[in-house]
Amino acid sequence: MIRTILSEVKEYKKASIATPLFMILEVLMEMMIPFLMASIIDDGVNAGDIHHIYKVGGVMVAAAAIGLFAGMAGGRYGAKASAGLAKNLRETMFNHIQTFSFANIDKYSTAGLVTRLTTDVTNVQNAYQMTLRMFTRAPASLLCAMIMAFRINARLSSIYLVAVVILGILLMLIMSHATKYFQQAFPKYDDMNASVQENVSAIRVVKAYVREEQETVKFKKASENIYRIFMKAECNLVYNAPLMQFTVYTCILLISWIGAKMIVASALTTGELMSLLAYCMNILMSLMMLSMVFVMISMSMASIRRIAEVLKETSDIKNPAEPVCEVLDGSIEFSHVDFAYHKDSERPVLKDINLKIRPGEVIGIIGGTGSAKTSLVNLISRLYDVTDGAVLVGGRNVKEYDMEVLRNQVSVVLQNNVLFSGSILDNLRWGDCDATVEECKRACRQACADEFIQKLPDGYETHIEQGGSNVSGGQRQRLCIARALLKKPKILILDDSTSAVDTATDAKIRKAFREEIPDTTKLIIAQRISSVQDADRIIVMEEGCVDGFGTHEELLEGNAIYREVYESQTSGGGDFDEKAGE
Repeated sequence: MIRTILSEVKEYKKASIATPLFMILEVLMEMMIPFLMASIIDDGVNAGDIHHIYKVGGVMVAAAAIGLFAGMAGGRYGAKASAGLAKNLRETMFNHIQTFSFANIDKYSTAGLVTRLTTDVTNVQNAYQMTLRMFTRAPASLLCAMIMAFRINARLSSIYLVAVVILGILLMLIMSHATKYFQQAFPKYDDMNASVQENVSAIRVVKAYVREEQETVKFKKASENIYRIFMKAECNLVYNAPLMQFTVYTCILLISWIGAKMIVASALTTGELMSLLAYCMNILMSLMMLSMVFVMISMSMASIRRIAEVLKETSDIKNPAEPVCEVLDGSIEFSHVDFAYHKDSERPVLKDINLKIRPGEVIGIIGGTGSAKTSLVNLISRLYDVTDGAVLVGGRNVKEYDMEVLRNQVSVVLQNNVLFSGSILDNLRWGDCDATVEECKRACRQACADEFIQKLPDGYETHIEQGGSNVSGGQRQRLCIARALLKKPKILILDDSTSAVDTATDAKIRKAFREEIPDTTKLIIAQRISSVQDADRIIVMEEGCVDGFGTHEELLEGNAIYREVYESQTSGGGDFDEKAGE
């Protein structure tokens, strides 16, 4: 797990190595200063040797300057290494998420992935920087100070040793209690981020239903959960400071009392006592820094696990060893296809689907809510893999194709239309990044989007807000259809993509498809019979099975479900899923 994270250090290895080296150099310079100070007092001040004072004082200044440089260099390289690790982690995670199939993405919430890319990576960044700097500096300072202290006087230095052992045990007990709370806190960020994301993305619905107060309460609850957990953790850590202060002052008092007696007995000099007191502070502060490093590492372990979980997630849809890189035509065949979103599901979503669709056909797909219409078309572009059977496109199993080649030839306008921030042209060129303005306009004319774009003040340069919030649902759908057409696909799938446009515009779009892209196989999922009745053939879905497949006239005569839906809609009897008169 930690190896997975550290593998992202990459080009920042030199900075990661330089940081601890500079920190050790800083410690060595700091450890020299109390020793030199003792020499100034004992051999300079007490002996009245001004030349010795100047000489040793110059060495102290040089040591301090070197220590200052080393500290600054360590800080600079530590920041560079930790920030670089965070950058690489975010890029690797983001790129890895792009390889996920829909099945992989279904395992994580959007808020959970955002938290991992932001809060969790920041925790790892802080822990890495502290590890490079403090986790090197503190043990080195502790060891050097202890060696120097024992060199001056082993008897007095034994006070440090006892204090370090007792203090170390107590700090570890405090940290072990605090760590379990930190580990509970970070998953709570997912809940809070989910609340924010849901509220902001659905702000119009929130305001329409006057739910601001309830949403505020919901967010407050998520925020308070994090607050309570961190308070419990901090209430444990708050004992660190007083415990440290008590130990420091106890050591100072004991060393001063025993040291004074030793000075009187000529067993210790005044300079040596001052050096011991300085080393006392170094030793105990190093222990305090170590405790904080362990706390930070403990906090980051939960984040490391969450990041490693994403990085170790492998896509269950992969390119074959020798992929096919050309789709011959838009023919589609389902051969005894079963499909379930989860392998351990008791019931498959699709059961024994057998269909043959010729190139250039217009196929309507109709069925009640939950009849697996979207699941069926998702298998064509290999957004999911079949559980059993095979899906063939252009006469080849979709698993044999290079995924990028396949998806470029199978253009899908999904049920939930998404536009991105940028101009209308920017959004259209998602279909073809090299498309000319004229090609974009042509696609928009086919999708009946040109008529409303021309009325906009900036035309095709009109800025689209994130999610397409500044255009209507019907306009958003038409732009997404135009974007899909720019790919010039062999198969075009419209997943209920004209539900927000009026019937006249819907008819114009279907007419444009027949005239402009006759060789493209078109699959149209719709709730309205009028949207599919002119199709070459129509698939009727019912509970994951194909209940009927034929022309409008054939289904009216021989399929009870289709006939019932047709009668309910043409007689104004109700919704697609409702029986007439209910």
